[in-house]
Amino acid sequence: MQKFIFITGGVLSSLGKGVTSAGIGAILEAMGYKITFLKLDPYLNVDPGTMNPYQHGEVYVTEDGAETDLDLGHYERFTNVVLTKYNNATSGKLYYQILEKERRGAYLGATVQIIPHFTNEIKRAIEKASADAEIVLVEIGGTVGDIESLPFLEAIRQMSLEKGRENSMFIHLTYVPYIKVAGELKTKPSQHSVKELRAIGIQPDVLICRAEKPLPKAIKRKLALFTNVHEDAVLSAPDLDTIYEIPLHLKKEKLDVVISNLLNIEYREPDLSKWKKIVSTLNQIEKSSSEVNIAIIGKYTELKDAYKSIDEALIHASIANKVKVNVHWVRADDLTDENINEFLGNMDGILVPGGFGDRGVEGKIKAVRFARENNIPYFGICLGMQVAVIEFARNVAGLEGANSTEFDPQTPYPVIDLMPEQKNLDKKGGTMRLGAYKCTLKEGTLAYDIYKQKEIYERHRHRYEFNTEYKKLLEEKGLVVSGEYTAKKLPEIVEIPSHRWFIGCQFHPEFKSKPFSPHPIFREFIRASFEYKKEKEAN
Repeated sequence: MQKFIFITGGVLSSLGKGVTSAGIGAILEAMGYKITFLKLDPYLNVDPGTMNPYQHGEVYVTEDGAETDLDLGHYERFTNVVLTKYNNATSGKLYYQILEKERRGAYLGATVQIIPHFTNEIKRAIEKASADAEIVLVEIGGTVGDIESLPFLEAIRQMSLEKGRENSMFIHLTYVPYIKVAGELKTKPSQHSVKELRAIGIQPDVLICRAEKPLPKAIKRKLALFTNVHEDAVLSAPDLDTIYEIPLHLKKEKLDVVISNLLNIEYREPDLSKWKKIVSTLNQIEKSSSEVNIAIIGKYTELKDAYKSIDEALIHASIANKVKVNVHWVRADDLTDENINEFLGNMDGILVPGGFGDRGVEGKIKAVRFARENNIPYFGICLGMQVAVIEFARNVAGLEGANSTEFDPQTPYPVIDLMPEQKNLDKKGGTMRLGAYKCTLKEGTLAYDIYKQKEIYERHRHRYEFNTEYKKLLEEKGLVVSGEYTAKKLPEIVEIPSHRWFIGCQFHPEFKSKPFSPHPIFREFIRASFEYKKEKEAN
């Protein structure tokens, strides 16, 4: 029988259900079990693809092109699973499926209701995501008590009953606040959260208690007594220096033993040596004087989650190079010709990430020019590659007014443009170039030197492309197309060989970076930035 772990959250949001679920998965994988994940989100959007990053953080793209919740990024970074469109489902997506069935007459005239029809659809989504995994981790988005979460909680209650308690368990992530003026950790919010769960028929088997500091035994004992959870299954989850400590901390709290007992599976000592090495390296880096300053020129800089995978990929590159990466978030809107040196003059590397819409684009173009003219390592991702092409066309190739038709439909030189099949689409959701595509690299280029192989597969999320009508002219002026999607002859990677280190890629390499396997472009960008810094210091 497959085993199911249902993970819920209580008291308040942003407790870290996603990274905790990922950490649990890392432990189970280290025990030798085949795992998978499913994130169930209660909102009515079909997927996060059309949502503003300020609303929901980044959109994480899977290998098969699904636009999903950012927690799937945590799942893939912490484990070796490769997730698909089946590993994230929203209320909107499931209601959409139900309404399509109803219109086809699939319910044979029955009154379509939340129970059993919607809850059955949720259970089907769980079964579909489970595939051939031995243990399935199902995370329910939102917080217990939210009205929109109720059908999901009812569905997992039913599923646990159907699968049998020896094949399923409930983990509840909760919050134990520290009241400074009283000098006490307070258990009441957690008690109320569990009370809410029990009122709908779910008795949690494990409590993972988030707090500023470790929980003393007396607090664990009190929580166990008032929530009907065994004391050994009340686990402390204090703030840690890095999320990559989570598997080690959960092991220290003996979660591996608790899960083995509750699910009646063979206990195997988890091999967490790679996590120990990662945490040890990060601790060494923190104490080291070796560091680089990287500017990220974005438009959603107030919300770190908007660039979550990029932020993590830079940490992975930091581990690979054993150098501390200081990220300086720069709002693209704020950059002007007068202040750009103040923002970027002391940077060792400049990164321009993806984005949509024209806000901040001219600031990003100014950042590209500053990096190119001052020979500072430059890394452009998706839109960051497109603005690099625009800047080069304007200021090197002399194509005054060159632009993307996304920002200026009347530009005289549309160096970035829509592909013909994208021009008449009226739907925005799920219609971009999404997921993994093959890219063929040109030998003797920086890209080939980074990857050290001829063919790569990287994940995409964009609608506009490098206009191949301008490829010959721009290459004559010194821009090199070093990677190409050969099936449609679309440029995927551009670089400037005369520059110290300048690369732009149409895809999103951050989606394939892991702490134990840093993405090569991020790794080499940080290496080049550190070399540049040392060179500046030597002069």
